[in-house]
Amino acid sequence: MRALIFGTTGQVARELARTAPPGVEILAFGRAEADLSDPAACAAAVAARDADVVINAAAYTAVDQAEDEPGLAHAINAEAPGAMARAAAAKGVPFLHVSTDYVFDGAPGRAWREDDPTGPLGAYGASKLAGEQAVAQAGGDHVILRTAWVFSSHGRNFVKTMLAYGRDRDEMRVVGDQRGGPTPAADIALALWNIAAARHAGAGAPGVYHFAGAPSVSWAEFAEGIFAASGWARAPRVTAIATADWPTKASRPANSVLDCGAIGRVFGIAQPDWRAGLARVVAELSKETAAS
Repeated sequence: MRALIFGTTGQVARELARTAPPGVEILAFGRAEADLSDPAACAAAVAARDADVVINAAAYTAVDQAEDEPGLAHAINAEAPGAMARAAAAKGVPFLHVSTDYVFDGAPGRAWREDDPTGPLGAYGASKLAGEQAVAQAGGDHVILRTAWVFSSHGRNFVKTMLAYGRDRDEMRVVGDQRGGPTPAADIALALWNIAAARHAGAGAPGVYHFAGAPSVSWAEFAEGIFAASGWARAPRVTAIATADWPTKASRPANSVLDCGAIGRVFGIAQPDWRAGLARVVAELSKETAAS
């Protein structure tokens, strides 16, 4: 199977490269090969290459900054995926696209299902929802994978932030009234590879699916788990605070918990335990620190 992947430096893109199954040939496009702010270039990249599946693991993810540049967020998160999906549809190959819990308004209650009404709270979520709609409207074989609270040993994420700031502090004040499922990027990559293989073989079904880690926790509870996994002799005390006490330019969903039952029923993909992924990431970061 030959996979054309948009994204080379992001968390999921890196893990896609690292976890590619035997026999898979990857064509990875970064900004130099296909600038996501130029949808026509993205479509041309798909049209010019022979691939069995196209995966978009690239995105504009600066949630607060998107409030100041919604046009750029829309170009990268909506127009580019739409162009990729149309080009993939024209070639008759499946298109896999990574989306987000931010398409929901975060109203408290049960876990979000794929067919629940959307209602993004800010420019980032709106751009990602528009991307989902553009991909679906392309009319091709597509899978949209919504995920949440992504972490890995690469790039910027909550795990790395907690480990960087927590080592020298006695207390960490962390939001305790937002809940979600932390998701290891490696598990997202493995899910995408399983879906790609299934769709290439004509198995499974197109559509929107949720994939996030379990059990669901608050950011404060996640921080406690991170410090417990760190193995530090002296870890900071985590104090849960309200969202109102940690103001941000863009609003965050209070409830980001995703119901992941459908992906299990259709593709046989189990919801990952984020604690196992966290242990792997902490071990990777410890090795990097020891080697530096």
